[in-house]
Amino acid sequence: MRTPQEAFADVRPVIECLDLLARPVADAVRGWSGPVPVRELLYVDTDPDRADTAVLVESYGAWLLDVSANCVVVAGKRGGVVTLAACVVLSTTRVDVNGAARRELGARKASFAAMDTAIGESGMEFGGITPIGLPADWPLLVDAAVADTPYVLLGSGSRRGKLIVPGKALAGLAGAQVVEGLGV
Repeated sequence: MRTPQEAFADVRPVIECLDLLARPVADAVRGWSGPVPVRELLYVDTDPDRADTAVLVESYGAWLLDVSANCVVVAGKRGGVVTLAACVVLSTTRVDVNGAARRELGARKASFAAMDTAIGESGMEFGGITPIGLPADWPLLVDAAVADTPYVLLGSGSRRGKLIVPGKALAGLAGAQVVEGLGV
């Protein structure tokens, strides 16, 4: 299987690119204590106009779709209480919001969080939200297929740039739950 690093000419350890990251992501990288060494987290500088997965793979190679992941913010509701959570799935799938995500959150109802809520609460840009640096009290649901992927390409907290991260690093983030069938 090809790795995302092969698609880009300039791939650097993310620890060397903190000034290019959204503040919460940079803070999380500075304090990294994940299951892999921080130097295994990589950064590639990309055009913000190519942040959306479809445009990115069209520009850098269709094969990247198989090693790209999306992080979406979901709002689960139960008894008037709203819980925000992040769901990470491969780009070839969609989050099973009303099935797997809703069950994992113990919610009666679940939906994608409003854009203003997602960016306001995460401190990241829409289209670049990443699981690294999200609020500590958010559940993080990681599809098992993401956890099993050697390296995934995903947002960096802003529309400019992408992170390349081992799937096991995402599965090992604080509060992460690996969920079979989160991506459908």
